[in-house]
This record gives sequence, structure tokens and C-alpha cells, in this order.
Amino acid sequence: MPSFAYLDNEYQSTHYNLFKNSITAPLKQILPPGIERNAFDKAIQQYKRAVGDDQVLQGDDLTEYIDPYELQEEEGTRKMPSAAVRPKNIDELKEVLKVSNEFGIPVWTFSRGKNLGYGGPAPRVNGSIALDLHRMNKIIEVNSEFSYAVVEPGVTFTDLYDHCVKTKSKVWPSVPSLGWGSVVGNTLDRGVGFTPTATHHQHICGVEAMLANGDVVRTGQFGISNSPSAHLSKFTFGPSIEGLFLQSNLGIVTKMGIWLTPAPQAFMSVAFDMPDFEDIETIVDIFGPMRRDGLIPNTAYVSNITEWLGMMGKREEFWPHNEPIPDWRVAELQKQFDLGYWNLKFGLYGAKDVVQAHFDEVKKIISRKTSKGRLTGKIFSATEGETLDPTSVPEREGGFFVGIPTLWSLPMVHFRMPKDGGGVAAHYDYSPIIPSNGKEILSWVTNAKKVCESEGFDLFCDFFMHERHVIFVNMFTFDKTNAEHRRAVQAIFDKLFEAGKKRGYSKYRSHVRAMDRVASLYEFNDHAYRRFVETIKDAVDPNGILSPGKQGIWPKRFRQNEALRASL
Repeated sequence: MPSFAYLDNEYQSTHYNLFKNSITAPLKQILPPGIERNAFDKAIQQYKRAVGDDQVLQGDDLTEYIDPYELQEEEGTRKMPSAAVRPKNIDELKEVLKVSNEFGIPVWTFSRGKNLGYGGPAPRVNGSIALDLHRMNKIIEVNSEFSYAVVEPGVTFTDLYDHCVKTKSKVWPSVPSLGWGSVVGNTLDRGVGFTPTATHHQHICGVEAMLANGDVVRTGQFGISNSPSAHLSKFTFGPSIEGLFLQSNLGIVTKMGIWLTPAPQAFMSVAFDMPDFEDIETIVDIFGPMRRDGLIPNTAYVSNITEWLGMMGKREEFWPHNEPIPDWRVAELQKQFDLGYWNLKFGLYGAKDVVQAHFDEVKKIISRKTSKGRLTGKIFSATEGETLDPTSVPEREGGFFVGIPTLWSLPMVHFRMPKDGGGVAAHYDYSPIIPSNGKEILSWVTNAKKVCESEGFDLFCDFFMHERHVIFVNMFTFDKTNAEHRRAVQAIFDKLFEAGKKRGYSKYRSHVRAMDRVASLYEFNDHAYRRFVETIKDAVDPNGILSPGKQGIWPKRFRQNEALRASL
């Protein structure tokens, strides 16, 4: 039997059921593109010699390697690997790549496969080998003095947090809304969290990556063996190459250093809400400048009322009709649950007096700019000279804002499930990068609301305020067994994508099925960016085995072989 994905019973059962219970059409066996059965069987035997028989999976054992939210499953066009291979270390990984190079079999690399809503572990190219790195799960170092960690790709946010607690390290890792994903995987896909080091990819401090030929390269000061500065500086001598491995198919990251937040003396949980849909303009124009001038040092997270309802129950409990929830009913629900239409949260971190001074300034700025809205701040602190225990902060105020990972937001995916049972919960989204300007955001969300409601869906959204832009997540939860839901979700995505394209917006990450479409937006100088990366791709991966098609970057053999492209 292959090893479990998680040692934690809650995580393992949730993981297994998520994938197993999502399957509405039988899995099909499939071969890698352009590979005959005899050659594939020989390759499988060599993969087994590299990693062990029980770490090569085929057939029904591929249950955990599909997209659990697949829209096209019933149509028989599910994205599907031909097999899964699970190396334990870089020596085994090198052997796996050697086999793939010999036979020309592409691999689709992932750490934990929890990029849900974007394809999960499913490959861009049908028949790729699912290269699952979850067994490469060593926490190599957590350094309290300089606040960094060095981890392998299989390390989850929960693993890192638990290690910090066990070793009494005075650091707070940044975690996203779900703790079961990979630190490396989330960071490389430009994921975000909630503490001062929330923009994870901007806090990378040295990576180790294996190239397609098995060669291993390290970046920055990590490229000097045993350097005491290895993870203290991002800089190198010459071109910085860390970015080549973000959302990339140029190499496989096998180790990564990431900066963490020093455990502070005090933390303040800050919340602000406003009652009306149009108030989003005020929120952005108040808090955008605070993010830019550093008064708020980390992500401000804003969600609408419907998303909060998704945390609290099923849609039928709030509005038992097919049409979108009308504005008058939304207002009633706001009053019933004491919520704004827009609900903003962020944290302040540091010495108690400094935190209080920052909050007082926030309060002063808000009072000058609006008479609407409610601001609250709850401070939690240790004695002077000590650091705050994050578990002393109640989950409602703390949680991922103090670096504690959970599966807190997972229930929202069930929002549109029948309350009497049945169905398969799923979600999809359109997540553009938009200037942090109130009028721009109001214009976008007004259009997004119309688009969603035109297909019978509610506006269900949140956004993350960075210094100069926001990542706006238009989420669509749906019942995967409902054909009308599937049609509507695809229609909403298409309409929002085209609306974003007209405005010059791109997505910050992409579902595997939309990668070429998003990549096509970067059209300057006849797609010079894509041509440049393709040049690098062909140099470092001449056989085109590493995640072909990822982010719309195709190796030469796929670009030049129409038969291969036609099989996608």
C-alpha cells in the first residue's frame, strides 16, 4: 500500500474524501502523448526501480491525482495522468527524470496538489506522469534569530507551524486560509497569507532546484556551500534567477528558504465593515494609501456578505430559490448576522505601544474620510520583553492572522449544495489583478455582480489589498452533478475573462485549462515574454519533459508537433 498523503487523521480523511467523493464518472486509463503501451510499460518498471514498487500508482489508485472540481468530467474530457510517481529525495527524483528523458514522457510536478479551484494535481497535458513530491517533506532548518525556515516541497503549513511550536521557535509562519497545502507549492504559485510576510514569494531567500537533466542549482547566497548568509539575503553575484522557478516549468524546486515573521510582543485584530455595496470605493480609497505608506504593513483582507454566508451554512437556508439573492434579502441577512456588506480584516504586529499608536492613527484617518462603517480593534500582548503566544488569541480574532493553520474556510465550497443532501461540492474562480483605486474596483465589482446574476449566481467574492494592487477573487461555488451549474460557471468565467481582457487585467494564477488563454494576454512585441521563456525552456529542458504547457509555456516538441497539440 502507498503511504498516506497526511499523517494527521483529520487532514488525511478530508483529503481522501475530497477526491474519492468527487468522482462522478469512472477514471479512464490513458497513455502519455506519443508513447506506445510497450514503451510505457518499460518506463513504469524503471520508475519502480527508482522509487519502489509501492510509490508508482496506476489505474484506480489515481483517485487522488485528478481535479476534484473538474467541470468537464461528465463530458469525458477530464484532465488525467497516466501514472503517479512519488520520490522521497533528490536521488530518487534524479532517477525519475532520467527515465522520463529516456522515454520522452512528460511529468506534471506538484508538492501537495492543493491548488484547488485551479486544477489541483491534475496535469495540463493528459497522460503526463503525476510527479508527487509530498514524500520530500523535511524541515531542514527553522532559525529564530534571523526568522527564516528552509523546507522541502512536501512540508505543509501545518507541519511548519507544528515544528515551530514543538521547538519553541520565536517565529510566526505566514499561512494561507487552508493549512494543508505546501509551503513551497503555495509560494511558487505566488500565494498569499495574512501576517507581515504574507506575500510569500517576495520572502523567498534562496532555492535549490533540479533541472531536467538532473543537475542541481542553488540561488543567491545559498549557492555558496555552508555560507552563514545563505538565507539572510536574496541577492547573488550576477542575475537573480529565483523568479525563473515561480509558476514555472524550468526546474523542480527541491529546497526553499523563506523568511518568517519574528514573534511580536503584541498583536491587534482589526476589523472594519461598511453596510452598502457602493462602499467598496470608500474602503479601497481609505485603506489603499495605508498599505502604500506602511501604516498597515501586511495584507488587508476584504470579503462580501455572501462569502460570509458561505462559512455559516448552505444557500437554501438563507434563500430557498434559484434566482440570485435579492438586495432586500441581503440587507436582512446583514442585520440578522450583524455583518457589513463589505467586511475587512487585518492585523497589527509589534511592540504594544507601537501597535496601539498605529491603530489610533488608523482610527483618525477613517474618521476624517467617512462617517459610515464600524471599526474595532482587539489587542493581545505579552509582558514587556516577552513574545506573544499565538494560541492565546481566540480563533475568531487570530487563526491565520497569527500564523495558526486550519481548514477553516473549506466549508464554503458547500454553499450551493442541496440542504437535504446529495451533490458534489466544487468551486472555480476568476481572480484578476486590479489597480488599488476605489472607482476602478467599484466599476469592476458592479460588472461582476451583473455577470454572476445573469447566470443565476450570487456575487461571492473577496479581495486582498496589497500596496498598489488588489487580487480580486470572484468565486463560484457549485454542485458538480448539476449540469446547469457547470454551464453557468463556465459562462461566468468566460464573460469575466473577456471583461478583464478589455480592461487590461490578467489573473494572478490560473486553472490548468485556462493557462494558454491567460498567457495570450501578454502580447507586447508579438508575445516577446513568451518567446523569451520558450528560449530558456528549450535550453534547459530540450526533451520537454517538465510540466509542458504550464503557464502557457510549451517546449519545442509540442510547439512543432501538431499531432501532440491536437491530443491535448
